Amino acid sequence: MYFVSDRSGWWNLYRWDGLKVEAVAPIAGECAAEPWELGYASYGFLDDDRIVVAVQEGPRHRLVVIEPDGTVRPVDLPYTSIKPYLAARGMTVALIGSSPTAAPQVALVDLAGSYSQVEVLARPEHAELDGARVSTPTELRVRVANDREVFALVYPPTGSAADWRAPVIVRAHPGPTASCLLRLDWQTQFFTNRGFAVVDVDYLGSTGYGRAFRESLYGRWGLDDVDDCAAVAGHLLSTARAVPGQVFIRGASAGGFTALHAVAQDGPFAAAIAVSAIVDPARWAETVPRFQRAHAMRLRGGAGRVRAAAVQRPVLLIHGTADEVAVVEDVRELADELTSLGMPEVLLLPDVGHHVATSSRAGAALEASLAHYRSVMADEANGHGGYTAASGSR
Repeated sequence: MYFVSDRSGWWNLYRWDGLKVEAVAPIAGECAAEPWELGYASYGFLDDDRIVVAVQEGPRHRLVVIEPDGTVRPVDLPYTSIKPYLAARGMTVALIGSSPTAAPQVALVDLAGSYSQVEVLARPEHAELDGARVSTPTELRVRVANDREVFALVYPPTGSAADWRAPVIVRAHPGPTASCLLRLDWQTQFFTNRGFAVVDVDYLGSTGYGRAFRESLYGRWGLDDVDDCAAVAGHLLSTARAVPGQVFIRGASAGGFTALHAVAQDGPFAAAIAVSAIVDPARWAETVPRFQRAHAMRLRGGAGRVRAAAVQRPVLLIHGTADEVAVVEDVRELADELTSLGMPEVLLLPDVGHHVATSSRAGAALEASLAHYRSVMADEANGHGGYTAASGSR
């Protein structure tokens, strides 16, 4: 029997023969996706007794083949992100892969010979975007407290010069134990094509860096993740990449929780956008799908519920009314509290569930976000920035 365990500090593949357990091939990488959804398949068996595995290292994925003797052989592919839906048959594996210049596509990889052959079966239905100029990321590592590093992907404004300087949107990924991914994201391109830089942060707790890094966020959610995002923003300000007063934080789901807490304290962010945000970790632990509840329970005990009175910067809340994961009642309650203090902006999307980005209202959410950023930038330019909840004014 084959199974995945992180007993070594990494999710690796093991086998049990009825008497003993042994590692199939020790790898300093994650051979499984973050464990808060079911139905994933990150490895498969070929007809010649080899095993094909998708491995995550930071934001980057690669495909490897494990030989019967345990030798790990990398497979040369044009993809840097591979979804955990591998399907192996014979000597071929089907996968969904993408890269910073290619949106997710379904491909067959023939592993019969000494060289892999890739056949693309399906591409996204965006033919009009083929050949469009896109922003590609650079990798950034920022040193933070306790001599720890934070990794980020920095997408400059599309077509910008090497010495670019721009408004910056820092993004906190969902999960919160998911990760930023090295792949083409049209939502990122929406903003980089409008003069913004977008920065995806793999804050403490992210998958792709081992169990110790991932579990360090337990009991610290809303604290260390906020600090890591602020450290990346501070680095971009100190290196004159970001424009003071034009640095924003954005997050969806658990990332929305991070974004809201980031503007509930002093810091570099001029405003926040929280999409499908978790507002109260204790409430979320009760509404989250049952398989994720143990994970949600272990995350509690950090910053706690978002308190309107603590919010110091403008906030835009975007939420689907049919969200059953982060219930809309929590957001409505927070919005009412903020409104009594002189803000916020709220966009409720009728009949939309937890995943706004893939809904029919994704475009409306992006346009509202852009308007929010530009409004804050205009206020800053006119000398009216700096919302303070205690005074109820900006």
